[in-house]
Amino acid sequence: MSGVFITFEGPDGSGKTTQIKLLEEYFKKKGYDILITREPGGTDISEQIRKIILDRKNTQMDRITEALLYSASRAQHVAQVIKPALLEGKVIICDRFVDSSIVYQGIGRGLGIDFIKKINDMATDGTEPDITFLMKISPEKGLSRKFSSDECNRLDMERLEFHNKVYEGYLKLEKLYPKRIIGIDAAKSIEKVHEIIIKKVIDKQF
Repeated sequence: MSGVFITFEGPDGSGKTTQIKLLEEYFKKKGYDILITREPGGTDISEQIRKIILDRKNTQMDRITEALLYSASRAQHVAQVIKPALLEGKVIICDRFVDSSIVYQGIGRGLGIDFIKKINDMATDGTEPDITFLMKISPEKGLSRKFSSDECNRLDMERLEFHNKVYEGYLKLEKLYPKRIIGIDAAKSIEKVHEIIIKKVIDKQF
């Protein structure tokens, strides 16, 4: 049996972490073998790259450097964790994947979708999510939640204009890939959002 690859996308502060935990509990109750992971990160090497990318002191990081570091982290993550887990038939739930690079670096940083896709095609070796839940919330509201948690990273500190571009990018991807990307109104209650996600999962017959 091949595994299932589920990703969560959206602005920081949109509730991804909470919904990933609830979905993990759902699958565990159903008896599935679950792997929870994140990007950038997921392996020792990838987590080291994550620290460099998100360190608030690295304000001089070039946009191409940033994009390539994300891709490098992802290549290690896919090779070491995601592909082996899929071959073992596990359900993988990942906080962010290629869509994040497309909207943050491709659109937000202005590097272009084609460039980001090219470097990530190599990094993922053809690995794509079966379903992506896009947690939709205004950048202003998401950032206000993030700032109140005192966990802001280098990207969080970008101007609101940047985050608005990123969010608009997510909405474009939702229209481009309607079979894979499922938009969820993250402003709804935690319980309601979870209910919607479970229904979509059941519809996919995982």
